[in-house]
Order: sequence, then structure tokens, then C-alpha cells
Amino acid sequence: MSVASIYAPVQSELAQVEAALQEVARSDIPQVRKMLEHVLSASGKRLRPTIALLSGRFAEHKPEALVPLAASIELLHTATLVHDDVIDESDTRRGRDTTNSKHHNAAAVMLGDYMFAHAADLICRTERIEVVKLFSKTLMAMASGELTQDMSAYEYGQDTMQYFNRIAGKTASLFATSAEGGALVANSPAEWTAALLDYGENVGMAFQIVDDILDFEGDAEEMGKPTGSDLMEGTITLPALLLMERSPDDNPVKRFFGDGDNKDEHLAQAISMIQNSDILQESYRVAQDFSSRAVAALEILPATPDRTALSDIAEHVLARRS
Repeated sequence: MSVASIYAPVQSELAQVEAALQEVARSDIPQVRKMLEHVLSASGKRLRPTIALLSGRFAEHKPEALVPLAASIELLHTATLVHDDVIDESDTRRGRDTTNSKHHNAAAVMLGDYMFAHAADLICRTERIEVVKLFSKTLMAMASGELTQDMSAYEYGQDTMQYFNRIAGKTASLFATSAEGGALVANSPAEWTAALLDYGENVGMAFQIVDDILDFEGDAEEMGKPTGSDLMEGTITLPALLLMERSPDDNPVKRFFGDGDNKDEHLAQAISMIQNSDILQESYRVAQDFSSRAVAALEILPATPDRTALSDIAEHVLARRS
């Protein structure tokens, strides 16, 4: 598998998605245009729009609807990142200055809202009411996941099921919408649509778990944030949960979340204990299980290069380093 092979079947449509995003950036207001160019030029892997485009190729292929869907999904994703940076008071993301650090929080919030509005406009261009409803449902799921994370910060008594429910809304829901939305636009049979929804949910879960693992073992410069930054901000992820399960009564996470002194020492100890155990390997096994479920869900679909690319994405999310 190569990264290029993942994008190969939809390369021309991805170029159209990029053109649609650049069109959004052409604001008449110079300051807004500058901010949009900054956030939209941080070209990520575009996995979500790629999933949408690939998922729309198994039945009635309709690029005129798939491209707006894919662009809308990427805009929605980018807008949530802009808002996340405000909430987390982040100065950098992936090594680049955040909008809130370059300007101010109010401008960043309004920029995110501006992109949400454009995403809604793009999704309406699919002219499919069920896709518009799906978009609305997904936005609520993502907001609920983010609210749950924010409201549960520094709460020690969380469990694995709460973690899975949170990331299902915060992250996996948009992957699921990418796959299901593509299937709906293509008028896919119900069983294919259900399979692609299942695929997207499981890929999204694997993606977030790997992201949480990289918070402890990834290169800080490559990740654009300090090692253990999630725990530093009070967010309990799978590696920290596993550490808490192994030492339920007294451990550095509990001491870090407490009101005592030496918080930096407790945080450093928690990171060290996670890094110097098999916790990260166990977390990877959980991510691998979700990835395997995603690949298995595709078996009902025709064996085409598009299905192979979707399967490769499920494998790719396990291997990524940023």
C-alpha cells in the first residue's frame, strides 16, 4: 500500500474539491480572505473527503453532487479545528500558528462560524434532503462530543465506554458521514449504505485512538504539540484510562488531577509510566480491532479499486505518525 494509491481513483475529483475550498477563501473582506487562506492552505491528508468520493462510486457516480459533499465535509472538519484551538487556547497546530494566536479568539470563533455556513451551503448543493439531514445530525454529534470532553475535563472517574462514546461523536461521526453521505448521493442499495456507514464509524474510531496514542509517542515537533498535551489539558484518552485501570487507587493521573502540589512531576510520571509499559501497544491493538471491523464491513461491496482504496485507508490510519 502507498499513500498515492489511496487517492489515485479520485485524484481528479479531489482537485475539484480543492478548487471549491479555494472558492470559499475568495472573500471580499481582505482580513477574512487572509485568515481563510491560512487555515485552508494547511493541506491535510483530506482523508474524509476522499472517503466521501470513494463511497460515492459504487452505484450511480455523480461527481456534481459528490464534490460539494466532500468539500463541505472538509470545511466542517476545518471549522471544528479552528474552534478547538480557541477552546484549548492552542498557539500552534501541526507546527503552524493557529488563527486565534495570529488574530484573537473572537475572530477565530467567527471564522469557524463562517466556514460552518459555507459548509451548509455546499451540502445543500447535493440536492438530497437526506444528506442535508445527515449533515445536521453529524454537526450535533460532533458538538455533543466536544461538549462532553470539555465538561469532563480533569474528571478522574471516567471509563472506557465513556471514552468510546465521546470519540464516536467528536471524531468518528464525521468519518461515518463521509462514507454514508457518499453512498446516499450515489443512490446505493440500503445494505451497501449500511456497510459504508459501519466502515466510516470504525475507521473514525481507529483514527482517534491512534491520534491519542501519538500524543504520548509521536514526535512533538511533527505533531505540533507537546508530548502528553491531552492529559495536560485534562482530557482522558485510552492510554491514560488503561494506566488508571491498572492502578485504580493511586496513580500519577489521579494525583495530577487532584488539588495537591508537584503537578508537573505527576504529569511527567504518568507520561513515563505509559511510555515504558505495554499500554501503547495495547491501545494499538484496540485501534487495529476497529480497523479490521472497517475492512470487514466492505466485503459486501463490489471488489473494485475504490474498495481497495477504502481498505487501504483503514490500514493507513494505523501507520500514520502525525
